[in-house]
Amino acid sequence: MKLINEDLDLEKIADSGQSFRWERAGEHRWRIISMDKVLYAVQEPGSDETELECSEQEFNSYWKNYLDLETDYKKIRGMIDPQDRFLTKSAVIGQGIRILRQDPWEMLITFLISQRKNIPAIKSCVEKICKLAGKRLADGVYAFPTPKELASHSEEELLACSLGYRAKYIYETARKFASGEYSTEMLSGLSDEELEKALLELYGVGIKVASCTMLFGFYRTDSFPIDVWMKRVLEEHYAEGFDFERYRPYNGVMQQYLFAYRKSLKS
Repeated sequence: MKLINEDLDLEKIADSGQSFRWERAGEHRWRIISMDKVLYAVQEPGSDETELECSEQEFNSYWKNYLDLETDYKKIRGMIDPQDRFLTKSAVIGQGIRILRQDPWEMLITFLISQRKNIPAIKSCVEKICKLAGKRLADGVYAFPTPKELASHSEEELLACSLGYRAKYIYETARKFASGEYSTEMLSGLSDEELEKALLELYGVGIKVASCTMLFGFYRTDSFPIDVWMKRVLEEHYAEGFDFERYRPYNGVMQQYLFAYRKSLKS
């Protein structure tokens, strides 16, 4: 099916650090895996037209929400202080990025894996645990494993997925969720402050993993993850402080714009 939206840029989203299961599947074509679903999408560079290789029913029941297509990002950009030249430029560079509405469990495990790993290594580890514990889908790919599926494997099996010290984090977290001690449903009902606190109580979760999980998994759009790129942005352009109050509850969207622009400068 064909989708027209000037605020949807697949390449920018794929490069935004939100998800590690987006892969090129040909020129201008992407394969997107989310939990147990697979979508192929085609978009020419700079085009506001996207061809989604799915039925209208599947689009309406899953991908429309996943791509956050009902949020007005133009209106969010209208919040930007016109005197803030760096953020204004960032929003131009980042236009087309949307905060994906992804599965919280998948994001928690993914960002536990991401610690001190580059993007190719993260993607490799994610695919290995999917192949180890997830269900086989079409085209030879695997679904992201559920807590019970992941908890059914030993720490040694997880170590074989090139996880290193993160294997223990994932093993312990999977057991907590599989036992019912934790659940995404329970966590979803918490306030932002309570959610951050609960995530930080999990073994191996620090503030960056918690904030990424909140923004990209629980759609807490005020979360503002700080990595090396964002630290540079804040030091170089906001020494007197970033105006978080002005941009509530969309600081996470501003973070994505700032991240995209700073990353494009590559220095």
